Amino acid sequence: MELDHLNGLTGAEFIFEVEKRHIRQFAEAIGDFNPLYVDEEFASKTSYGGIIAPPTFPIAIGQDSGESLDLGLEQRRMLHGEQEFIYSRPIRPGDRLHCQMKVSNVYEREGRKGKMQFLVLDTEMKDESGEIVVISRTNIIYRPIRSDHAPV
Repeated sequence: MELDHLNGLTGAEFIFEVEKRHIRQFAEAIGDFNPLYVDEEFASKTSYGGIIAPPTFPIAIGQDSGESLDLGLEQRRMLHGEQEFIYSRPIRPGDRLHCQMKVSNVYEREGRKGKMQFLVLDTEMKDESGEIVVISRTNIIYRPIRSDHAPV
């Protein structure tokens, strides 16, 4: 398979320091005004005991970092297929997350127009003690090339 050599490829580690303003700005950007994300007094009275980040917040961490994994693939053939967040605990202001992206799986499926290859990219985000807080999992579809060299 064309992409097998990417399986296990790991990017550079980067650190993201979570601030209240990051959480507030993200919540505003997605239009989610849940007081758990912005109101310290409200959030402190919940079972969370304080402000937490929205569940999709890790997507901003990867984009904000400037760090990416160079896969050496043609961008025009790549299609974002799916996004998943696997949490051990909520992200909170003050967290210092040690993040690293890796290709955790490469597989192939037959599509209507030929074989399509899939890449599973996991960004592990760990706290200062090395415990995983969340894994941001992205599934990328790498489309086949037609005979005229355009993606299918």
